[in-house]
Amino acid sequence: MQTKDLLDLANEFGNPLYVYDAEKIEFQYKRLTNAFSKVEKLRINYAMKALSNISVLKLLNNLGSGLDTVSIQEVQLGLHAGFTPDKIIFTPNGVSFEEIEEVAALGVQINIDNLSVLEHFGTKHPKVPVCIRINPHVMAGGNENISVGHIDSKFGISIYQIPHILRIVENTKMHINGIHMHTGSDILDIEVFLYAAEILFDAAKQFKDLDFLDFGSGFKVPYKKDDIETNIEELGKKLTKRFLAFEKEYGRELTLAFEPGKFLVSEAGYFLAKVNVIKQTTSTVFAGIDSGFNHLIRPMFYGSQHAIENISNPKGKERFYTVVGYICETDTFANNRRIAEIHEGDILCFKNAGAYCFSMASNYNSRFKPAEVLWKNGKGHLIREREKFEDLLQNQIMIEI
Repeated sequence: MQTKDLLDLANEFGNPLYVYDAEKIEFQYKRLTNAFSKVEKLRINYAMKALSNISVLKLLNNLGSGLDTVSIQEVQLGLHAGFTPDKIIFTPNGVSFEEIEEVAALGVQINIDNLSVLEHFGTKHPKVPVCIRINPHVMAGGNENISVGHIDSKFGISIYQIPHILRIVENTKMHINGIHMHTGSDILDIEVFLYAAEILFDAAKQFKDLDFLDFGSGFKVPYKKDDIETNIEELGKKLTKRFLAFEKEYGRELTLAFEPGKFLVSEAGYFLAKVNVIKQTTSTVFAGIDSGFNHLIRPMFYGSQHAIENISNPKGKERFYTVVGYICETDTFANNRRIAEIHEGDILCFKNAGAYCFSMASNYNSRFKPAEVLWKNGKGHLIREREKFEDLLQNQIMIEI
């Protein structure tokens, strides 16, 4: 997308505004499938918690993607967007047993990460195929807040508890058809990921009737200039070779599955916000925008860095700004960041706004959630209307006091 396109969209649809580039999503999807093109049965399950707009889901469904879900509501959205139950995997954590049963009744693949739940489900539904989520106790991510492979993680069944899993399987006669792992987001070192893969391969040998191995995702994307990213092409070569060898050792053809979220949609997203005020203090120049962490919480929640460009004055002389929001809390997007000179009324563009941005938005301070637009075939398509006052009142009941 060009800067002019983004400015035109801000003028047409208002701001703040989320924009997603369909071509970039398609490019990332094909990049991943090409990296593993030598695998006969490859399954990409998009982790929809990253961005769950039904038009984005439909786009990915048309590309041939499956869906990774973590709630019954995500499953229902996926079905609404056109995914068939056999293309959806349900990988919850800490949900009720009733929710797992409700999803299983829809024909969706169940993935269980708790010994007690596994035994309960196997006892009650022994004929329903189940995937097991293993915690390999390997941290492949670079941020402890988004790593889920450490030994104290609430996710997964410890690799050291395989004997317990086997006992449950033997006692219940349940069918284990998949093994799954996820080490965390922002994988920096491919060799660490491959090391964790070996642990999954070893675990898989304990189960004789598997249909697939799911290696999760967490592939890192660049958030700033010269940033490190996961080398998908190198990972594809190395893991493909090892996977094909394991298939021969295992004695049957298996599906290789991944669950990318951020990798597919992060770089496709742009968040546009208008500058309300420029405020000079004794030591800082603040650029206050018509948004806050109610719309984009990642910088405050994770310490994440999003590149910020002044698309109204892209060639202006750079100055240092602290970009803040209009929420009645500390809501800082960037501290002392070099940005082309900003004036009130300018439009700032936040890059990498496709993953975990709108999906984590709220109505804090009773602010409206932004609109969403999908840029496809050179045109912006409104895929979520901007909220109105009536939306804030929906489901509220004013009683007589």
